[in-house]
Amino acid sequence: MAARYDRAITVFSPDGHLFQVEYAQEAVKKGSTAVGIRGKDIVVLGVEKKSVAKLQEERTVRKICALDEHVCMAFAGLTADARIVINRARVECQSHRLTVEDPVTVEYITRYIATLKQRYTQSNGRRPFGISALIVGFDDDGTPRLYQTDPSGTYHAWKANAIGRSAKTVREFLEKNYTDDAIAGDNETIKLAIKALLEVVQSGGKNIELAIIRRNQPLKILEAKEIETLVAEIEKEKEDEAEKKKQKKST
Repeated sequence: MAARYDRAITVFSPDGHLFQVEYAQEAVKKGSTAVGIRGKDIVVLGVEKKSVAKLQEERTVRKICALDEHVCMAFAGLTADARIVINRARVECQSHRLTVEDPVTVEYITRYIATLKQRYTQSNGRRPFGISALIVGFDDDGTPRLYQTDPSGTYHAWKANAIGRSAKTVREFLEKNYTDDAIAGDNETIKLAIKALLEVVQSGGKNIELAIIRRNQPLKILEAKEIETLVAEIEKEKEDEAEKKKQKKST
C-alpha cells in the first residue's frame, strides 16, 4: 500500500501519512547525535563529531553554527540541506535587523525555519529538507531559549532535547537527570550535556563538539582540551560515586 503513495510528496495515503516527510525524518535518525540544554544563564549545544579523514580540514566539518550574534543552531541529517537552511536563516536575521532595527527573537527565526521546511512539504517538484535543528539563543530580555524543528515544519520549545542517531536514549537520560540542581551553574549545565552525549558517543571527549552561548556574548566553541578536562572530571565523579556505593554495601 505504501509504495502507491510514496512517489509524490503532496499525496496523502488513505491512513493519513505523507510518506516522503516520514522518510525525511528517517534520514534525520541516521545523522549525528545533537543535544541542547537550556540552563539559567547559558545554553549548551553538543554534537557527536564524526571521524575526519586524515587529510581533511577539520574546521570545514561543522554541525554547530551561528545564525546571528545571539542565536545559533545545531543540526542532524543531511549537511547539504542544512547549509541551505542556515544561509536562508542568516539572510532573514540581517533583513530583520535592517527592517525593524532590532535583532530577531529566537522564536521568530525558529518559526521562519519551520515555515521554510513546511513549504517544501506542500508543493510538487520539491522534497522535504532532511534535517532536524536545535535552535538556541537569548531574547532581548535575557531569557535563554531552546527550540527544535523537524522536516515536517513543526517546532517546539524545550528545556533539553536531543536529535539524530540514538536521540531516544539521550532524551531518556535527560528526562532522568535534568533537574534544577543539574543546571544550577554554567559548569554543571555543560557537564550535563557531555554526560548525555557520552551515553551514545564512543571514545570519550575526542568525538564530542561543544558550543556554549551566554547572555550578551557570542557563540563559543570549546577547545578539545577543555572538553577532555571536563570528561576526565565526569569520569572521576563516577568513580567516586561507585566507591561510595561499595562502602555503603560493605557497612
